[in-house]
Amino acid sequence: MSGVEETDDIMMMCCASCGIAGVDDVKLKKCTACYLVRYCSVECQKEHRPQHKRACKKRAAELRDEILFKQPESTHRESDEDADKNLIKRIEANDSVALCHMGVRCNIEGDHRNAFEYFTKAAALGDALAHYKLWILYSEGRGVVQKDKKKE
Repeated sequence: MSGVEETDDIMMMCCASCGIAGVDDVKLKKCTACYLVRYCSVECQKEHRPQHKRACKKRAAELRDEILFKQPESTHRESDEDADKNLIKRIEANDSVALCHMGVRCNIEGDHRNAFEYFTKAAALGDALAHYKLWILYSEGRGVVQKDKKKE
């Protein structure tokens, strides 16, 4: 063990203010903000506060950031198969967002007729994006029956 680690271990086992060791008859309480130092009494904590304040605030901020920015485990992600099953269930329940999403998929794959049908259903349910996607299909003449201009 290095000298720094030994010093840290000793500090953790004694009051940061008066230096009383934590033994059976003396219970040391951790600083509730940073958990770095221990005190034998409230008086010692108050006395040591001016010296400890800056380090305490810094460590407390680090602990908050750790909690706030902790990334979720990868096990929470849905597999592609599960996501597709979920999308199908939502389509069957007439979820306008799911219908529009499936329309986008069909459009990307070049299946403009099915894309048109999905967008039409989603638009009927009030989905604004579906209305916009229908406008694009109409303006590009995809998935819609075009009138013969010569007959007009």
